[in-house]
Amino acid sequence: MITRIVRMHFTEQGVELFQELFKKHKEAMLSVDGCLRLELFNDADQPQRFATISQWKSDQHLEAYRNSTLFKTIWKKIKPYFSTKAEAFSLMAIE
Repeated sequence: MITRIVRMHFTEQGVELFQELFKKHKEAMLSVDGCLRLELFNDADQPQRFATISQWKSDQHLEAYRNSTLFKTIWKKIKPYFSTKAEAFSLMAIE
């Protein structure tokens, strides 16, 4: 199982758009083959910083999603509103 964490910092204009896009597409993202969990977090001290945590059956499932039309469509809409480059990393449980 893979846990994927993506940290994003948005411009003021991007915050509302991102939240709307996430809400609109969350169920579609959860229905992607191999997606086990998807959560959105907002930084307690920086309201323009968000993080998503998702769990995937395998790295192959995550990569399939990252190459999907769904991901590319969402990313294309939101990427112009990043105030800094998004940070993403994957973790594997030891036990």
